[in-house]
Amino acid sequence: MVTKYYSVRLQSLVSISDKAYIATAFDGGEAVIPKSQVLGPDFEVSKSEAWWISAWIMEKKNLQYSGKKAAWFDTVTRKRMPDYTVERHTPARKQPKENNIIDQLKK
Repeated sequence: MVTKYYSVRLQSLVSISDKAYIATAFDGGEAVIPKSQVLGPDFEVSKSEAWWISAWIMEKKNLQYSGKKAAWFDTVTRKRMPDYTVERHTPARKQPKENNIIDQLKK
C-alpha cells in the first residue's frame, strides 16, 4: 500500500507509550501521534530533526508543519516511491492571419 508522508521538522519526538509519540513543534504546539503513522527520520534535513509522518494524521492534528516536502512511501517495504508531477499546458488561442506574405522576401 502506498501512503503520502510529510517531512515534519520537530523540536522533539518523545515516546510516551508503546503506541504513541508526543510531538513538539518549534512554536510550542504539541500533539499525540500514533507510532504507526511515523515512518522514521528524514536524513536529508540537517538543520534540525525531521520525521516522516503520514499526511492524513498531520492534517487532523493542530501541529505546525509544511506540506512542501511530501513523498509517497510503500508501507510494506518502507521504500520511497518516485515522484511524478504531471502538468498540462494549454496554449493560448491565436487568430489566423489574412495572408502569410513576407514583404522582405517578395521579389
